[in-house]
Amino acid sequence: MTDQHVPTGPHELELEMLDLQPALEAVLMVADQPLDHLTLAQAVGHPPSDVEEALTALAQEYTDQGRGFELRNIAGGWRFFTREEYAGAVERFILDGQQARLTQAALETMAVVAYRQPISRSRISAIRGVNVDGVVRTLVTRGLIEENGVDGESGAILYCTTSYFLERMGLGDITELPDIAQHLPEMEDMEDEGLAGAEEVLADLASQDPIGDDETAEQTTEPAEQTTEAVPTEETDDRG
Repeated sequence: MTDQHVPTGPHELELEMLDLQPALEAVLMVADQPLDHLTLAQAVGHPPSDVEEALTALAQEYTDQGRGFELRNIAGGWRFFTREEYAGAVERFILDGQQARLTQAALETMAVVAYRQPISRSRISAIRGVNVDGVVRTLVTRGLIEENGVDGESGAILYCTTSYFLERMGLGDITELPDIAQHLPEMEDMEDEGLAGAEEVLADLASQDPIGDDETAEQTTEPAEQTTEAVPTEETDDRG
C-alpha cells in the first residue's frame, strides 16, 4: 500500500484503520448500482490506486475460489453479480410467474433507441410502424432509457439508453452493442434494414441477465406477441 493521503471526512481516522478488502466488500454489498473506484476510495479511506488494485484482486480471488457470485467492472463501476453457472438457483428461488419480462414490443422499441440514439418518439414510431408512447413511458419508468435533449429542427424530445441499460445488458459502454449485420434478412426493400434483428440481439442479451417487468403484462398493437406471460392484445397502440 502507498502512503498517499485521501480525505474522508469526520470519520477519517476510523476508516484508515479498516482493512481495505473487507471494507470494499462491505460497501459493495449494500450498493444498488455500480460504484467507480474513486467513490469507493472515498468511502473506505484508501488511495484510489490501492482501491483499484484491490478490486481487481478481489474479482480474481472470487473466480479462483469458484464463488457463487462475482465482482464485475461494468457500466463504469464495480458491483456484485450472481455467477452465470449458478443463475438457475436464483431463478428457482424467485416465485414462478412473479417476474415477468419485457414484451416483444418493448424489446423492439429498446432496440431502436439503442441503435439509433438519440432518437425521438415519432421516429421510433415511424421505424416500428406503431404508436410507441406507452412503451416509451414504460422504458423511461424502468430506467432503461431517458430524455436526452431536443431535436434542433422539430423540438421533439430525444431519447437515449441509460447506464442502468448498460448494467442490465452486461455492457461496459454503448460501443459494445453486438454487430447486427449477421442478423439482417436478405431483403432489398426493407424499410429500416439497419435495425433488422436488433431486437433479437437485445433479447439474447436480456436473457443472460433478465430485465424484470413489474407489471403482469404489456399491451401492444402486434397480435399474439410472445412474452413470458400471456399478454392481451390492444388495437390502439403499444402501452407499457
